Amino acid sequence: MPPEFDTEPLDHEMSLPDDIEGLTLPGLYVGLEIPLLAPGDGIVTDRHHASADRYEADDPQNQIGGMVSPFPLSGWLRHGCERVIQVAGGTACHPGEANADYMLEDVYERDLDAGYHEKGSCVDDDAGCVLYDLFGGFNDRAGRLVRRPLRFSPIRRQVDVLQGEAEAHYRQLNTQVRSRNAEDDGQPLRMASRDVVGNLVGTWKLSLRELKPEYVGLLVEAVDYLDAHSDEFELQLGGARNFGAGMAEARVINPLYTDAEIKRVYNRAQDATSGMTWKDDLWRESVRQQFVKPLQERVNGDTGAT
Repeated sequence: MPPEFDTEPLDHEMSLPDDIEGLTLPGLYVGLEIPLLAPGDGIVTDRHHASADRYEADDPQNQIGGMVSPFPLSGWLRHGCERVIQVAGGTACHPGEANADYMLEDVYERDLDAGYHEKGSCVDDDAGCVLYDLFGGFNDRAGRLVRRPLRFSPIRRQVDVLQGEAEAHYRQLNTQVRSRNAEDDGQPLRMASRDVVGNLVGTWKLSLRELKPEYVGLLVEAVDYLDAHSDEFELQLGGARNFGAGMAEARVINPLYTDAEIKRVYNRAQDATSGMTWKDDLWRESVRQQFVKPLQERVNGDTGAT
């Protein structure tokens, strides 16, 4: 049986196929393929690495796994959600306080003019906008969306995509920052190190504390938007964007898939089954719209997001 959705107060009824079994909801899997990820301080590793002159690919010291913090991932996803709402004609809940000490003059007012409403203003006379619901962050109310760390390992058999894990390779880059002044002739100024993850392929697992169709619709639309605009500077994932890090290919894995089918997506020895192809067609032609339409209704009806 498909799970039950809370459709109040929207004038919308869910009509998912009864013969679908193993729906991932209330979990959603975001499939990621990222050539280079450099989230700054957002990487925690589980062991030391060998120095460059003693590197051996099969040495356990170089089989470094770890986790990527959910914070850069969450910020990236929220940017996508904001853009989707703004494109739909609404305004996004501002993540910052109006009285914060901004370095630039009138920065908050310019944000409001660019498609945001003041943080928390949507709850003055209403329940709040959909971004307030999903990400929370004020009024002592936790967000309805649970974002987990992304665990990674360079060893494929140790990766469980059903737990939001990815195959990836950790490296610590050490570079010299040199002067750009012509009279300095490229003089080294300092050494800089950066933790990066390369060739990341796997899933990031999200969970919803409450099942509302507009929540699913916004997440699906946001991930599609981020994928379509992955080369835009402000929508790249993590830091070090000036040398191409954070250009992510992303998609929400079909929520109609069973656990076995999700695993099959990442099994290089297996192709998609006819059942998976049927579910892809079903999702694209009818089921996806069951979630996107309530999102459109919610954005048009939010007092703080119109």
